[in-house]
Amino acid sequence: MNGTEAHRLRYVALGDSQTEGLGDGDDIAGHRGWADRLAEHLARHNPGLRYANLAVRGRLASQVRAEQLAPALALRPDLVTVVAGVNDLLRPRFDADQVAGHLEAMFAALTAQGARVATLTFPDITRIIPVARPLGSRVTALNDRIRHAARRHGVVLAETGHHPVVTDPRLWSPDRLHAAPLGHQRIAAAMAHALALPGSDDTWSRPLPPPAAPLPTGWQAAVAELRWTAAYLGPWLGRRLRGRSSGDGCTAKRPRLLAVETPPEASRGQRE
Repeated sequence: MNGTEAHRLRYVALGDSQTEGLGDGDDIAGHRGWADRLAEHLARHNPGLRYANLAVRGRLASQVRAEQLAPALALRPDLVTVVAGVNDLLRPRFDADQVAGHLEAMFAALTAQGARVATLTFPDITRIIPVARPLGSRVTALNDRIRHAARRHGVVLAETGHHPVVTDPRLWSPDRLHAAPLGHQRIAAAMAHALALPGSDDTWSRPLPPPAAPLPTGWQAAVAELRWTAAYLGPWLGRRLRGRSSGDGCTAKRPRLLAVETPPEASRGQRE
């Protein structure tokens, strides 16, 4: 993927809060996220790269398809990442076939236009959120369908789901629903490796060094779970009961193709 003056590489990201970048920055300073980090990696090897991020927090796979696919096609991208489905996993009436159907429809439309498309599999959220244990089979079912759909349409697949490091608590923000900066860094590196980009390798999949302090156990772990429930699960359930979403009133942070600035630390970020 070498950009030229005649044709500048166009990268468009579709998805929900992870692709928007929640957990890596804030609403005041802005969210960076793995898609921004991937764009920075691409820009170092493709001068003139243009990047748009259409992702919006809280969106279901059906909403990503309905709201983001047509604008993405209009941008005529060379590379597209499509990552959605976690919000569906958390809904009572989850249907793996239906969710995968929306993802596959996006894969089909984008690849038919000539774009190179990439996606990923999801980690076992029950290892991050113990109370979500009943959802473990949903993750397995959705990942299986994503793999099949990716193969059918020649979509690049970053297999992040089965590497133990992806459920290391240090890769996750306090809400356990969004990656922390280090987690976004690892996702970007996984995508870069799956796409075989220059300067990428498999170091993203390797375990982190042992933590400086042991993780809480026993009553300390129980107290931590109660605090997490009060701070994050309770408000989330409250929004569901009111029919609200974290994405109500939100729009894409980067709806147009814009040039990418590569921060000094970006060159180190894929290997940290």
